[in-house]
Amino acid sequence: MRVQLQIFLGTLLLAVTGVILVVVGFTEEERMARFERYQKAQAIEVGAALFEINCRGCHGLRGEGIPGLAPPLNDAYFFTERLNEVGWQGSLEDYIIATVSTGRQVSTRPDRYPGAGTPAMPTWSDRFGGPLRDDQIEAIAAFILNWETTAVNGVELATLPAPAQESDDPVARGQAVFEANGCVGCHTIEGVSSGTVGPNLTKIGETAAERVDGLTAEEYLRESILTPSAYVVEGYDDLMPKNFGDTIPADDLADLLAFLLAQK
Repeated sequence: MRVQLQIFLGTLLLAVTGVILVVVGFTEEERMARFERYQKAQAIEVGAALFEINCRGCHGLRGEGIPGLAPPLNDAYFFTERLNEVGWQGSLEDYIIATVSTGRQVSTRPDRYPGAGTPAMPTWSDRFGGPLRDDQIEAIAAFILNWETTAVNGVELATLPAPAQESDDPVARGQAVFEANGCVGCHTIEGVSSGTVGPNLTKIGETAAERVDGLTAEEYLRESILTPSAYVVEGYDDLMPKNFGDTIPADDLADLLAFLLAQK
């Protein structure tokens, strides 16, 4: 009797196991699809944060680009024509990863988007001396590719909040100039930005006067903005845009200098 019970229980267990395997088999494809969507969503979320820290200074927070600096990424042309323009034979994802990883020595459209300097776009992969790992660059690519549906279908970007009434404080106005011209993408100022491509400016109001003999802090900062190749801080590449003298009005430049001189 005991042996028969053991045989019955064993047979029942095998049958239940078989049923479970069949059920799992039927639902495995859906489960894997859900897992893939979850992984993609996580990559996009990580990529969004990395893009804001490292890329928005040149390409805009929503990928709208910055005139005279870097092209838009959140537009139909990028998704439908860019690969043909540069003659890229692979996928758009591969193109984005390769471009971010190695940077770009020369702009492909220098008349419209000269880039951040020389090179036009810095190297970002840590395999080539940049600050980002391969998985982080892949996440940035996932975030950019996430714009395809809205960009190709002509959906306009969300309207940005109306700018606050202009401040009477030149330092506050200067911070707005600092952010609007992409400086946040390359420079760190504690509490304002966290860029790593260019020198840390958290205390530049104190240290600027010590950089070049014979120049005051204001003179040094003005020269560094208008003629950035004249004084390149040791340990950094000459990446500053060379056209700020044309793109930043005199009043905005004065406010920007006031903001930088206040960083002490």
